[in-house]
Amino acid sequence: MRYLPLTPDDRTQMLGTIGVPDIDALFKDVPTAARKTELFELPRRAGELEVERELGKLAAMNRPAGAGPFFCGAGAYRHHVPASVDHIIQRSEFLTSYTPYQPEIAQGTLQVLFEFQTQVAALTGLEVANASMYDGSTACAEAVIMSQRVTRREKAILSGGLHPHYAATTQTIAHAEGMKIVRQAGAIDAEAAVIAAIDAQTACVVVQTPNVFGVVTDVTKIAEAAHVAGALLIVVTTEAVSFGLLKSPGEMGADIAVAEGQSIGNALNYGGPYIGLLAAREKLVRQMPGRLCGETVDADGRRGYVLTLSTREQHIRREKATSNICTNSGLCALAFTVHLSLLGEVGLRQLAALNHSRARELKDALDGIVEVLTPRFFNEIAVRVPDAANVVEALLADGIIAGVPYSRLDPHAGLDDVLLLAATETTTSDDIAALVAALKGRLGR
Repeated sequence: MRYLPLTPDDRTQMLGTIGVPDIDALFKDVPTAARKTELFELPRRAGELEVERELGKLAAMNRPAGAGPFFCGAGAYRHHVPASVDHIIQRSEFLTSYTPYQPEIAQGTLQVLFEFQTQVAALTGLEVANASMYDGSTACAEAVIMSQRVTRREKAILSGGLHPHYAATTQTIAHAEGMKIVRQAGAIDAEAAVIAAIDAQTACVVVQTPNVFGVVTDVTKIAEAAHVAGALLIVVTTEAVSFGLLKSPGEMGADIAVAEGQSIGNALNYGGPYIGLLAAREKLVRQMPGRLCGETVDADGRRGYVLTLSTREQHIRREKATSNICTNSGLCALAFTVHLSLLGEVGLRQLAALNHSRARELKDALDGIVEVLTPRFFNEIAVRVPDAANVVEALLADGIIAGVPYSRLDPHAGLDDVLLLAATETTTSDDIAALVAALKGRLGR
């Protein structure tokens, strides 16, 4: 029998409590055209083999990133993930465990999270890191809310170089906390505008390097300006491999660093699940969102691990929590830690150098064909292409996925002629040659 826990009287009481007449009223914000009033045209039942065949047909309509030349980046990057990473994370003791509600019997999970924190702290150049965040964009929003708790101010300045999706996520979440979000217009080099906007009401300044256009910036001057005003500097990184080559956020004066860890250990996955990284100065540790794992010894002197801080809503009353996003992408964090452990420091530096060399090869090949807008870059550049979105669509016919038009990220920015192109260790010289030839043909050059 079906288990129906709520009676009609229960539902009527619940609707009355929230002040709506019926369940349909809960969907009033969904446009009428988007609502479905009848069943979808699907079989009422089918066997496993039939379902498998149907889903296989649907999957075949998608084109995998590895099917040809692929230059998409803009916050999600194609990297080689060793088979050993998937092998380890699919072990049952990792795959079936989740939140350590009883940490004393989840020592393996806690040790992994402790190692993850250690790696993130080393990469970002900051003293403490948590374990962990949902993804990079929500980690950015959580850091902004954290700055409100630290400074007791309400204003956050978002650089024009911040990924538009990160900015939009931050606006949505931080606005609900009563913060005033000042989002600057998209700009390839936003340093001067950010510094000029800082004032005595500023809680934090959010900058990204490499930014959404691929520009690498030493944000030391922004950090100095923020600190003079009593504000915090939050540095965002969407390409974690860049930590292997560039100056760390901590070295540049960041108070909080957030990043998307997808590039290490995690495949593209159609946009997720991904893994958010967050690290901060030790003096801010009590205001960090999420969990913090620590190392200790038991009564017999043996090493053990504990949840040192766990002020998220799963462990504490919601109004007392430093984070109300309960998913910490634990398996993705494990994949990150396994891959980074396999690489080691030398391997990560070599991987980062290889990525940069591929991007330099791409930039050199495009010089004279299109205008390259990015003066300093890691593995991503922005170029000027008339009607970039249509050019990308046209190049699909040539078997090339030619990057991300900036207009897809921010349709109202007026930057319809900007195209973002990324090159990683998976990009070959033949891929670059194919892109150049196709662009020449489409642009008549």
